[in-house]
Formats: sequence, structure tokens, C-alpha cells
Amino acid sequence: MNKKLIALAVLGACGAPAVMAQTANPVTLYGRVYATYESVQATNSPSGAADVERRNRVSDQASLLGVRGTEDLGGGLKAFFQLETAFKPDQNDSTFAGRNSAVGLQGNWGSILMGRWDTPYKTTTIAVDPYGDLTLGGITAALSGSGVRNVQAQFDRRDQNVVQYWSPTMAGFALRLSYSANEGRCSAPTASGCVNPGSNGASLTWTGGPVYVGYAYHELKDTSFGTPILPKQTANAVFGTFKFGPIQIGAAYDENKRTAASGTTGYTKQKAWLANVVWTIGNNQLSYQHQDAKDGELTSATTQPACHVDALGWQYNFTKRTFFLAQYVKIDNKDAGTCNWGANTLTLNSAGQDLTGFSLGLRHIF
Repeated sequence: MNKKLIALAVLGACGAPAVMAQTANPVTLYGRVYATYESVQATNSPSGAADVERRNRVSDQASLLGVRGTEDLGGGLKAFFQLETAFKPDQNDSTFAGRNSAVGLQGNWGSILMGRWDTPYKTTTIAVDPYGDLTLGGITAALSGSGVRNVQAQFDRRDQNVVQYWSPTMAGFALRLSYSANEGRCSAPTASGCVNPGSNGASLTWTGGPVYVGYAYHELKDTSFGTPILPKQTANAVFGTFKFGPIQIGAAYDENKRTAASGTTGYTKQKAWLANVVWTIGNNQLSYQHQDAKDGELTSATTQPACHVDALGWQYNFTKRTFFLAQYVKIDNKDAGTCNWGANTLTLNSAGQDLTGFSLGLRHIF
């Protein structure tokens, strides 16, 4: 069925004038359906807490439905929009239009948008992960600020109320900038002060032939970290992939710093890295990814968090749009570690519990 006709029918629910306004310009309906059948458990608590018994589950892996379009404004200028919503094939509790949605302008100078969008840090770092930031073994199992105080992927963000600029690619270089409006700023200070939340970042990448490398930065101000509100948190990451023949190797390293409130105990710097290899044999892709994270807790803590994540995967590509994925993942949390699945985390009974999981998944895009 013609996607443009379907999209116009969807827009028709909002009124005939809106439909008529779009008929002269390209409007596309698109989406992804991705679900996994998983068997997961958590064991070996150093504190003697009860194991999380093995259970089976069907998990959504960021299935989505979206509508996007453009209008030629003349003089090399275009307007564009996107509305993207999550939906879960396994249950119906998702929020409408909670994914990347914005309106913007594009020209030979680049693109600027306003709305809700993935940060440059998230967009560029997950490009080195063969699983995206999805599945049990995805990058957010240990990187992007995971594994400390049960906080998961503090810097793997889709920010609200955001303005972003994307440069055109010049000699292989591409720049992205992101600023989130501080709409949550308090109107009157209290005895404990006044919060002025912020979430801003940037990335610079270079792509040339088989090489992709980059640097990303993100800063959070007056934002929660587990229980406390911290005045400042920052993340720096370097990453890249290199492809030679049927083999692609990837790596990333990030450091996360957390500034404690005045007069309180500070935090150690968290350091995390990953390395992976993907071997393509016809329609088959064999993958292995290792992640490692350590530190990031209070400087007064007797034991700092640490974890190791190992993921093995086999992906069979039926077509460019449809694949099957089998994956085995083991997470070894040290005494204070709380690293968890890259997507659809498991509630642990204690820090230091180890996780093992096996999943079978099917993804189709349209």
C-alpha cells in the first residue's frame, strides 16, 4: 500500500484543511516493529540477597511509528517536520509522540529544529554499537552513565524543549549542537536554593570510507542522580569504527564526572569503555561486544562500583528491512555494581548481583 496515501489518511483525522495543505509535498509514513523473547535472571548477590529467579518475557525494542515530511520554500530552503511515537507490540502502555518529534528549517548552511530529540551524545555514540542502544547487550548496559546507584544511561537521552543545530557534512566532518530550554527553573529561591536545570551538548564526527570517529560532550545541571539533585554532571566520549572487508571493529571510551552540592561528599570519576567486532558472512552477522565500567560513587565509599558485560550475537538478515537476532549476555557486577541490561532492565535485589540472559528477536522496518 502506498505509504504517502496512508500518511495522508492518518493526517485526515486532524481535519481536511491539513490534508489539503500537504498534498503538494512529500509526506511519508514509516516505522519499526522489534520484539524479543527473553529468558533472564540475576544471581550471586554478595550481600546474601535473594536471587531474581529466571523468568521468560516478551520485550519491546523501541518499536515506533512516525510521519515526516518536507516543503520546498524556494531559494534552497526547506521546512521539515517529524512526529514519532512509540508503540509496544507486547503491551499497550506507551505514550503518544514520545519519540523524536520536531519542526525545522534546512538549507546549505545545515539544519535547525525545535521540539524533542535525541542528544548529539546519544546519536553519535550508539553508532558504534552493533545492537544500537537496544537489546540485553546494548551500549547502555555499562556506558553512558550506567551502573551507579541503579541509575541507567543518564547520558543516553532524548531531551524535551530542545533546540538543535546540525551542520552540513564538510570534508567528512559533521557538527551537532543541542540546547534544552530551562523551563523547570524555580520562580523563587528556598532555604535550600533554587534549581536551574539544564541539558546541553555537542558532537563532532568524521566519516571517510571505512572509518567513522568522533567526540561527544554532554552537560547536565541541577539534575537528579538517583536520589540527590547534583549541580553539575558531565560526560565526555571518544569512539569510532573501522571496516575492512567483512570485518568491522568498534570501540568507545567515556568519562562521567559528578559535582556534589556544596558541603557534601564528592564523587569519583566514572570510566567506561567498550570494544566489539562484527563479522559478516553472506546474510549472517556474528558479533561480540565487551563493556567495562568502574568507579563513580561517593569518594567516601569503601567499595566503588565495577562491572563487565559480555554479549554474543548472531543476526540473520532476511532482507535490508527484516532480521532475526539471537543473543547471549552475561553481566558480572562487582560488590557495588548495578550494571543492567542495555534495554528493559531487570529489578535487582541487591547491588553486585550478576545477570545472565538469552534472547531471540525479530525486527522489521517499513
